[in-house]
Amino acid sequence: MAGSGEPTATELHSLSQTFLNRRPRAKQAVPSFVMKYGLSILATFAVLGLLGLVFPYTGFYNVAATEGHTGLEEWYLSTLSRRSIQSRAGEIEVPTSLADSGAVARGAMAYAQMCQTCHGGPGFERSVTGEGMTPTPPLLSETAPRWTSGEEFWIVQNGIKMAGMPAFGPTHSDEELWELVAFVEQLPNMTPDDYTALTAQPDTTSARPLADDGHDHVH
Repeated sequence: MAGSGEPTATELHSLSQTFLNRRPRAKQAVPSFVMKYGLSILATFAVLGLLGLVFPYTGFYNVAATEGHTGLEEWYLSTLSRRSIQSRAGEIEVPTSLADSGAVARGAMAYAQMCQTCHGGPGFERSVTGEGMTPTPPLLSETAPRWTSGEEFWIVQNGIKMAGMPAFGPTHSDEELWELVAFVEQLPNMTPDDYTALTAQPDTTSARPLADDGHDHVH
């Protein structure tokens, strides 16, 4: 009633709307599809992780070097190796004396002793040791240009896991390793005669010449 001091129905409705509008909104619940698929994804990763732990015990994977790697394994290991080397060798400072003939000559002797067995050289095959490795060591006379000087140094200094590449850093000085790199960078431009002249030494038996050496090896 007018004049009674009591709020009218219209005023009560207006007040209730004002109160509701001022109430903090409830946090939106996590969508059901997120819960559904999120849990499915987590469960899948958990199963894959468990299988990864169990798989080595099955003996299913053949570790024989005679089997070689599948195309997927070759791609994975190659990509893993290259990206790892690139990310670590980028800031290595390369000496300005790499083209020095003395450094190349000293690197040639080191190459004949440490590398020719697996990587061969112009006019020389890999040894039977190198041929029997998996992955097969690259012929550096063909593949050296794929790497920068810094990357080559990092490789000979640190070696490469899962590739049979030894680390020479613990046993050789940086100067000796740079001399080896200097020689490797000249390999693609060498003839067999050039290579033989640089690496010839009385006790070099680390590889087999491609050409017939004129001896009868049948005993």
